[in-house]
Amino acid sequence: MRAFFGALWRGLDGLRKFLHLVLLLLIFGIVVGALRSTIPVLPEKAALVIRPQGQIVEQLTGDPFERALEKVQGSLRSETLLWDLTDAIDAARDDDRIQALVLDLDRFTGAGQPTMQELTASIDAFRASGKKVIAQGSVFLQAPYYIAAHADEIYLDPLGFVLIDGYDRYVMYYKDALDKLGVDMNVFRVGAYKSAVEPFTRSDMSPEDREESLAYLGAMWQGYQADVARARKLAPGDIAKYVDGLAGGIAAQKGDGAKLALEAKLITGIRTSIDVERELTELVGEDSDEESYRQVGVDDYLRVVNAEAKLRGDGKPLVGVIVVAGEMLDGDQPSGTVGGESTARLIREARLDEDVKALVLRIDSPGGSMFAAEQIHREIEALKAEGKPVVVSMGDLAASGGYYVAAPADEIWARPTTITGSIGIFATIPTLDRSFGKIGIGVDGVGTTVWSGQLRLDRPIGKEAGEFMQATIEHGYETFLARVAQGRGKTRDEVDSIAQGRVWAGVDAKRVGLVDHLGGFEDAVGAAAALAKLDKDAYDLEFIGPQMSWAQELALQVKTKAVQAVAGLGIRLPPALVQVAQQLDPLAAEVARWSRLQSANHLYAYCLCSVR
Repeated sequence: MRAFFGALWRGLDGLRKFLHLVLLLLIFGIVVGALRSTIPVLPEKAALVIRPQGQIVEQLTGDPFERALEKVQGSLRSETLLWDLTDAIDAARDDDRIQALVLDLDRFTGAGQPTMQELTASIDAFRASGKKVIAQGSVFLQAPYYIAAHADEIYLDPLGFVLIDGYDRYVMYYKDALDKLGVDMNVFRVGAYKSAVEPFTRSDMSPEDREESLAYLGAMWQGYQADVARARKLAPGDIAKYVDGLAGGIAAQKGDGAKLALEAKLITGIRTSIDVERELTELVGEDSDEESYRQVGVDDYLRVVNAEAKLRGDGKPLVGVIVVAGEMLDGDQPSGTVGGESTARLIREARLDEDVKALVLRIDSPGGSMFAAEQIHREIEALKAEGKPVVVSMGDLAASGGYYVAAPADEIWARPTTITGSIGIFATIPTLDRSFGKIGIGVDGVGTTVWSGQLRLDRPIGKEAGEFMQATIEHGYETFLARVAQGRGKTRDEVDSIAQGRVWAGVDAKRVGLVDHLGGFEDAVGAAAALAKLDKDAYDLEFIGPQMSWAQELALQVKTKAVQAVAGLGIRLPPALVQVAQQLDPLAAEVARWSRLQSANHLYAYCLCSVR
């Protein structure tokens, strides 16, 4: 019996070890599959296709798994990273395998003019190398046409049109609605032009907001016309003439928008996508597997050139780049927002890295929490104290808190149409006592000090609390002025005269001394290298961002592989796995915006200066 059980145990133990081995091999296979990075095969002759999805942004929002999940499910991404596009085009310019650049802009929904200028600068350099750039579209709206205008050939579908409508800023105002609901917005601010709180305190646009909005919108419209006219070799007034006469012109053409655009010389020709595909096949050859022309997309092309670059690693000194994009919030924040602690940590990383000789801050932010901006400001000062130069490159919007963190830089570069300035502070505290009164709820009680209950949302804000908040706001404004005065080499009164919450276009910001130079990202990088005494081509550029550990990378890829496997079985994933943040309701977007502002001291340096 003992021998029997002994044999049984040995058999079961052997089976256990065998199954354990099978399990380990299975896990190992999953891990190897997750880690394996398949590098695409690049044809000897091909076209690089630029096909942006949704908005072109400085920094993608959300966490990597959410983005990977959307890709696995075939969801169209609502964002495309600017730097992926420019990196791919810049690499393709000197790559003999890439013979042409194709701009497919049908799924591109927009970007700020400075962002588009970064992209078109790369397109222009590619075109200057002698290689052809072809743009195609079923319809060209204002933003897609701006990019298409920089192509050698622009082809529009026979049923398409070119619609350019200029720039505007229309804001929803909620004061009347809040009055009906019995909500009081207690506002504390400094700056005649600080209009961020006006949607809650007015029923229409203030004269100050109207004045500054028309100023920067006008600068953007002039910039658009000048850039497009230059790219298409048109007379300076041709774009405005086309826009102003669009209604009459389309009627005269009996609704044929494509013919109208061709006569205005906005496009090269009227062709279907099939016709364009045939031309590209003649140019770069046919891909028999895909039954189309030989082509490579941005993602696949970057995987090839990045792998090749790693093999050529040469250990050059670095100019670091940190992207400061999105609202400024306290603490650690995910990609697409600016966390006071998480962004300060990246700057500290650059300060402590001996290979990083200079830093470029690429700012595209309306600001937000003043405390978060102050944390970032302190780290910039610490980095400068180490002898490392800091240069700011402004994107579409670097205003209020965005300007707060730009102020200490050695140099500030902006595009002529960058929105900047808005040096001012505000705070808001809603009180709901009238709302409760409308439904018969009263609030009464006692407290131990004059302050007791003064900041309750269900009671009117107290006199002392109001005085305290206003004094705090004024102190915050003085701090803001001091930071700018120190960084810009101006007196407090000189800064105050151009502050007051006023928004400036980049061209005007340079005139008043808020910006040093007009130019793009590459100009700022070159300036940072020069300040660090680095010779041209003697340094590499490195984007500094949150890095995942090998374990986190592995976990991400394993999870993505698992999702791919489930998707392959045809199983529909729960909608909760994909959180789509498309807020179509302006009021809902406004509520969401304010709900994110949860700074401990309730002080905000924020510019609600959106532009369509």
